[in-house]
Amino acid sequence: MVRWRRLLPPGAARERVFQLLLCVFLVLVAYRYLNSNDTYHCNALLNRGRWLDPSYRVSNQQPLQNWQPPGCMLHKYTAKDISACLHSRRIVLVGDSTVRQVYWAIAKKLDAEGAEQELPLAEKHGDLRSEKAGVDLRFIWDPFINGTTLHTELAAYRIGGRSSDTSRTSTSASAGLILVGGGLWYARHIEVAHLKFFRESVDNIASYMYPTITKVSPPGLLGRTADQPTDKDLLLFTPIQVPLYEALSPSRSVTITPSKIDPMNEYLQELSVRLGVEVLWSYSLMTLKKRRAYEASGLHVVDSVAAQKADVLLNLRCNAASPRQSPYDRTCCYSYSRPHFLQIIMISLGMLVLPIIVLITPKESKRPSLLPSSNITYALLVLGLATSYCYYVDRTELFNKLQKHFSPSDFRLSSWIVLVLGFLSLRRSVGSRSSKESSGEPADQPLLCRDQSDEWKGWMQFMILIYHYTGASKILWIYEIVRVLVASYLFMTGFGHTVFFYTKRDYSLRRFSAVLIRLNLLSCILPYIMRTDYLFYYFAPLVSFWFVVIYCTMRIAKSKNNSVLFLLCKILLSAAIVTALTMKPGILEALFTFLKYTCRIQWNVVEWRFRVFLDMFIVYVGMLAAIVYVKISDRLYQEGSGHTIMKLVKDYFRWIQVISVAASIIVLPGFWLLTRRCPDKYDYNWWQPYISPFPILSYLVLRNSNRHFRNHYSSIFAWLGRCSLETFTLQFHIWLAGDTKGLLSTGFFDTASADGRRKDFVLITILFLWISWYVADATGTVTNWIIDPSEGRKNDAVQTNALNDTSTMVLPKTKSNRILEKPLARRNVMMLFRRFIDLARDDLRIRLALILGTMWILNVVSLWIS
Repeated sequence: MVRWRRLLPPGAARERVFQLLLCVFLVLVAYRYLNSNDTYHCNALLNRGRWLDPSYRVSNQQPLQNWQPPGCMLHKYTAKDISACLHSRRIVLVGDSTVRQVYWAIAKKLDAEGAEQELPLAEKHGDLRSEKAGVDLRFIWDPFINGTTLHTELAAYRIGGRSSDTSRTSTSASAGLILVGGGLWYARHIEVAHLKFFRESVDNIASYMYPTITKVSPPGLLGRTADQPTDKDLLLFTPIQVPLYEALSPSRSVTITPSKIDPMNEYLQELSVRLGVEVLWSYSLMTLKKRRAYEASGLHVVDSVAAQKADVLLNLRCNAASPRQSPYDRTCCYSYSRPHFLQIIMISLGMLVLPIIVLITPKESKRPSLLPSSNITYALLVLGLATSYCYYVDRTELFNKLQKHFSPSDFRLSSWIVLVLGFLSLRRSVGSRSSKESSGEPADQPLLCRDQSDEWKGWMQFMILIYHYTGASKILWIYEIVRVLVASYLFMTGFGHTVFFYTKRDYSLRRFSAVLIRLNLLSCILPYIMRTDYLFYYFAPLVSFWFVVIYCTMRIAKSKNNSVLFLLCKILLSAAIVTALTMKPGILEALFTFLKYTCRIQWNVVEWRFRVFLDMFIVYVGMLAAIVYVKISDRLYQEGSGHTIMKLVKDYFRWIQVISVAASIIVLPGFWLLTRRCPDKYDYNWWQPYISPFPILSYLVLRNSNRHFRNHYSSIFAWLGRCSLETFTLQFHIWLAGDTKGLLSTGFFDTASADGRRKDFVLITILFLWISWYVADATGTVTNWIIDPSEGRKNDAVQTNALNDTSTMVLPKTKSNRILEKPLARRNVMMLFRRFIDLARDDLRIRLALILGTMWILNVVSLWIS
């Protein structure tokens, strides 16, 4: 790591390189965006796509469940979503049995149990209707797509279609969505001139589209003609379902042949190019070379494929009308909301104001006294650029957003790569508890030294990143491991802060504020620019909550902390109080209601209670471990310890070590076997607070069981551990996408190929880790500046004295007293302003009050905007 750092330019130059490269990258992405002919991915949703999962069954996963349109995320619609989009409107599907499958797929979304009961009783060749969740869903059996009912619907569409008015009733207005598909019966039952009759029916239907066409596609393009998302009524065609010919029954295989099916689809393609008729060509790609996409008949698709067809249809119609709020997990044929003025101010500050300040005030000697030092300005600029980058990549169409898909092979490969990198970067720790270099004996590291704790946080962060990126949350055993990793973070929080408070006895406001600002600086800025909430970045709030608990526990009656018994009683009492306040219904609800009406904060109390419960006791285990460690360490290096218990510990310490190591070796596989008995996440979550300390303590014992283990660490893991807070927070927007629901993609590469996906992943990951590294350094610098702003006071003393020294001031000679009053008034205002600035610089309480007041104003403004 040291060798690599020598290759990097010095601090200020490194900051400039960071700013330049980030701006160049954004310019390249903007260029790609401006030259795209499918900015909102409407054409991609209509015409293209691929299956992320294989067509064969993997483990317990069913095949063909995850359809990926190029560059966007396909939302899985629920009854609530459909009702919000098409309440009191009709969805009309017209055609043969292949269209009827889409009808049943939508019906199951509206009411799965009711649809399953109706399906066996439904007439095979008849109309169907279902009214659920305020939506009138209809299927019209018309395999030749030329019936009277169809033309009645088309006439209503011509008169009142293409309107976004959702207040019309289902009987007096056009349908909100019409899907027409048929052609198999022309091939099956018409021997002569089947194509002629098919073309006549399609032309008749297409004539209802002509008045609405505003743009003709250029030659060679298929499908949707306008990329702009719309919430107006849609009339769409489905291509003729290409059957699995070898699986057709003998009677069908004679008449349903490629020579009949292909010309009909070719004619639909011609209409797409010539007239802009919208045809769902992605339906054909869902079954292309996918044998398992078909049922045994070879004519109909399996239920999972029909469900994906329904989602494509609903995303086309409803995404444009969906609410612009987190999570942004429906990005196909979707336009993000324009930034409101608060976002514009923050983006302008990060990408315009701060860069100008950096450029026009390059030297310390020429800096205005009100400005902080150049190091602070650069740190603020890094934060401004990074948060602006978060906005542009996750709240605009500049970057593509892809769906997650869990692949066991990808998860294993990523984990092995991380493990190998960690092994190759093993280094010896530098520094020790007691200096032994003079005797030639290598220094021995204490328990959880800085390198070791950074390494622990680093490799856990690698695993959590892989877990989030690969979508492994659906795999129970991986979920259980990650829950233990999160608990390990909180264990180190309890251990580290307790050791500090117990040994340093520093309970000052300065220390308290420094920790909380460092933890929350980034997660308090992002909600205002990303329109999320503070609890969304749950790790920083969770660690902050437990730090406050640790501080209060250790701070109250701190003079008696030397008594181990008293300290243990305090910890147990704290655990009981926090558990009662958190888990007893009504208390948190009252607190969150108070915050809602006084601070305009709207947090999810159910989610917060769940997060706290999962790790309810591990922080206290860390506190107890810290006290035991400090006491034993002190006694082991003291001569003639008179305490009986400590004397026994010192005399039999070697045996205690051996027993602890043996127990830890047994506990880890025992924990694994025990958790295998949990049937689902809900069962494991109930056990998590009570069993998570065992694997954590076992790892801690084994990691420090040997001198060589203690004195070596992985430098790559430690490097990531030092910026783990930033990687955990920033991953939500610049590595993942859609508020963790999807994956970010630059769009520079063809992600339909494995090679393109790997290149895109490498580029996004390098950017993510690089920005996180810079932001970690910047947040530390800004935190130190807030706690002690003396760095920005290079020239303040001289200039302030000059302004305050009124005895040496000579007023200019003028002819009018009125002219004198104006500069005097201005001078007095400036003096008052400077005195207030000096007062804020000298008093941390005033600075904290200013920060909290600013956040309160931003909360009020944000709520008013929303």
